[in-house]
Amino acid sequence: MEANIAYYCLHKLHKWPHGFLSLDRYEKAFIIAAVNLKLENDKKQAQKAKSKHR
Repeated sequence: MEANIAYYCLHKLHKWPHGFLSLDRYEKAFIIAAVNLKLENDKKQAQKAKSKHR
């Protein structure tokens, strides 16, 4: 899981993975929760756009 979030940080946030991996567990938990919320929101928006397109 941490590797996936570190990958996301690199590609979407333009932050080096070691920056994420060096955070304490509370900061990591916050970043993970924020990324999960963003991905869920993106997925909902994509579904909404797809349904409007039909």
